[in-house]
Amino acid sequence: MAFAVARTRDEAHLYLDLHPCACGSVDTTWDSGLVSVEGELSNRYSGSCGACGRPREYLFGLPGKPVMPAGYPTFGGAESSQLLDAGEWMWVADLTAGNVPVDDEAEARRTLAVAAAAVEEVVKFIPPGADEVPDDGFWSERGQQVRAAEPGRFRLDRLLIVRDTYRDLKARHA
Repeated sequence: MAFAVARTRDEAHLYLDLHPCACGSVDTTWDSGLVSVEGELSNRYSGSCGACGRPREYLFGLPGKPVMPAGYPTFGGAESSQLLDAGEWMWVADLTAGNVPVDDEAEARRTLAVAAAAVEEVVKFIPPGADEVPDDGFWSERGQQVRAAEPGRFRLDRLLIVRDTYRDLKARHA
């Protein structure tokens, strides 16, 4: 029984935030720890929904090589995500970049760091030598909708410009 790998804590928590309880709330205090499921070591996140009290649980596979945090956020290593597809990462980048506060420099830097890192996650779906995210980089309904709305956004040249723009804006808030 293989579980999708959560490469880092930041990636796991983003996934959990994007998958609310059946009642629609994301208000859950998560406990996490390693468990063995049918002989496979997994990372278990569990908690109760803060809104309705329903128990919630997710099991994630462990990465082959641990990813050491290198700043904020650290979503993963060189490999592409198994939890979020390229379109979902772009959706996260768009949502985050659209909510940069104008009156809090530290939070603006933090927000732009997330947006830049999310675009970098999209780039990881592009195979060496290719110039865009392939069809198999989109498996979720949300991701496919984001791609369908503007497929050219998933070309490597455009992605690098957007990522670098977010990084430059972050540096201006230093």
